[in-house]
Amino acid sequence: MGLATRAGELQVSSTAGLSSIEALRARAREQIEDGAVTRTYSADRQTVLRLLNEALATELVCTLRYRRHYFMANGVHAEAIKEEFRTHAQEELEHADRIAARIVQLDGEPNFDPKGLETRSHAEYVAATSLTDMIREDLVAERIAIDSYKEMVDYIGAHDPTTRRLLEDILAKEEEHAEELASMLTAVAPGRTEKPARG
Repeated sequence: MGLATRAGELQVSSTAGLSSIEALRARAREQIEDGAVTRTYSADRQTVLRLLNEALATELVCTLRYRRHYFMANGVHAEAIKEEFRTHAQEELEHADRIAARIVQLDGEPNFDPKGLETRSHAEYVAATSLTDMIREDLVAERIAIDSYKEMVDYIGAHDPTTRRLLEDILAKEEEHAEELASMLTAVAPGRTEKPARG
């Protein structure tokens, strides 16, 4: 951006791709009821809102599943793993809160309706009974979330950098969860666990 001083004032000259100060100010006054959604927002907002509400449902289902597993886990290895379940549940709830906040910023409504929650969720709610099955089902759900978030990030691309960064941040945490769960699975059932199928 070129800077020039004229009559004691700092002025910004127009550069290709950048708006003038006057244009930025004028656009900010247009449709101010749209809040954070300005004219430069280039994503399909309705699709982004649908994807975010699906992600919200996924995080809520994962929170509930991890909470159940926290309370129901028992056995020799259970104590340490229970704490991981509880930590994961808290982190999934934090993800849900961040997603809901972004939905509101995009002038949408976060869907917390329990009716259809599992249908909207990409991951399933599988109660499981044994500790090994709990870990396995949580790992499957994390792998689903990883693929879902990667696809959302690719779809959004440069059209909504704020949402993309949010999803990338959550994606990194889901990958961390998956790695932790894979290690737990090996510890709980060494030698008789096969790696989850690539898909």
